Amino acid sequence: MSKQRRKKGRPLSGWIILDKSYDVGSTEAVSKLKWLFQAQKAGHAGTLDPLATGVLPVAFGEATKTVPYVMDGAKTYRFTAKWGEATTTDDREGDVIARSDRRPTRAEIEAVLPRFTGAIEQVPPQFSAVKIDGARAYDLAREGATIALEARTIDIHDLTLVDIPDTDHAVFEATTGKGAYVRALVRDIARALQTEGHVAALRRTAVGPFRAEDSVTIEALEKLETPEARDAALLPVDAGLRGLPAAAVGGPEAEKLKRGQPAVISPAVAKGVRGGEAGLIPAVLASLHGEAVAICALDGLKLKPLRVFNP
Repeated sequence: MSKQRRKKGRPLSGWIILDKSYDVGSTEAVSKLKWLFQAQKAGHAGTLDPLATGVLPVAFGEATKTVPYVMDGAKTYRFTAKWGEATTTDDREGDVIARSDRRPTRAEIEAVLPRFTGAIEQVPPQFSAVKIDGARAYDLAREGATIALEARTIDIHDLTLVDIPDTDHAVFEATTGKGAYVRALVRDIARALQTEGHVAALRRTAVGPFRAEDSVTIEALEKLETPEARDAALLPVDAGLRGLPAAAVGGPEAEKLKRGQPAVISPAVAKGVRGGEAGLIPAVLASLHGEAVAICALDGLKLKPLRVFNP
């Protein structure tokens, strides 16, 4: 019988809210943080393009179990559109493929924004992570292929024109749901304004419960001499679950949940979790003395564990 291989690194759990710098890929950033913290396991909650900056939540250890819940949260961006040029990538990294002399006015821009607010249909950019027959669209695009990507429904919760620094540029802020592409949004707004356009600058200021003010840069972490010194920047495992209803459980219930078994809670706790809602509640954070135990579904008075956290 072969011995189980020992994992390299520290069994670290928690979140780092990285302020990703320009021209660094998301995977590259995660690898750098994993090395800086000497962590066994790490992953991110929502890719940022290399040319984009801002909030990139990075999960270590047990926190990786909460990544899907963070990725389902709203994201806020501040971005600059450049009018008059469309590019292959829909940002300034790509080659120019179309030009227009038309420049929209403030009134024209503000008039079309309601068309891009709410539930809208959006075709992802050619250079995107969408999978086509198992391959990423950006890999096919780099090979010169033109892909017929299907439109999908996405949510733009809020879209505001912030500034017009000059006739060639406009600055926006948007809060979006899962799967929305700011590059495609700018492309489509430009077309609605009968011009061409691409993203000249993009910064993400929030992902789910995480905000730019929570963030730290790689440079700041590098100034700390040891992985242990960097641990002070870690947020707890359940930091990404602040939006979930919570249920405090006792020791016996916690032990059941940790074994993957349902636990019964009192009608008063269940009522507090439901907040008047009927039926099955898909995600509840069960905790013991303030420590996360499991993400559960609440069915009647039963908490059914979906994801269990190990100490």
